[in-house]
Order: sequence, then structure tokens, then C-alpha cells
Amino acid sequence: MQFLFLLHGDEAAELALEPEERRAIIAQHVDYSRMLSDRGVLRGGDALEPSTAAAVVRDGIVSDGPFAETKEQLGGYYLVEVASRDEAVEYARQVPASPGLVVEVRPVIEM
Repeated sequence: MQFLFLLHGDEAAELALEPEERRAIIAQHVDYSRMLSDRGVLRGGDALEPSTAAAVVRDGIVSDGPFAETKEQLGGYYLVEVASRDEAVEYARQVPASPGLVVEVRPVIEM
């Protein structure tokens, strides 16, 4: 089964970190990705540009965004393939911490 880990966090707080703090978080994600890869479960994953670089298409109309009513923004994702939801949740618990981190574990529908 494939699961998408959607990494939501406090974008403003993360952007306010000192450069060495950001580098440390990135290094932890590199190590985490390597661990997932070594275990054969990583299928993809990337960090995303800040929400200010995003566009939203709604009913064919394009606007800048997203402009959610929350400070949590989508900042990245991992795609893993594991045997069960429980295993996915265990891997999600190991995602390196960052300001306001919330990891949404979402099963992928196989078409």
C-alpha cells in the first residue's frame, strides 16, 4: 500500500529560523530520506517552495495562494510503500521536527 505523508508546518516560523537551524532540519530530512530508501519503502518526496510561490486554480480562474485561515501550510511530502497503515504511521512518527509540524498520513488509491 502506498501512503502520502503531507508535511504541514508553521511557514512563517520556519522562514524565521536562523540559517544554521534550517540547515540542521534539512540534514535531518536527508538522513530520514536515506533511511526510508535503505529500507526500500521510499517512492518519492520533496520540499515545496513557500506558499507565496503557489497558484490556485478554482473554476478555471487562477489566483495567488493558497491563503488559508491558518498558519499551517503544506511544506513537503514523502510517498512510501509499506504493508499497512500502522507501519506508515510508525514511519510518519519519525519525520524530523520543524516549527508547527503536523504529518498527515493519507492512503493512495491505486487505480
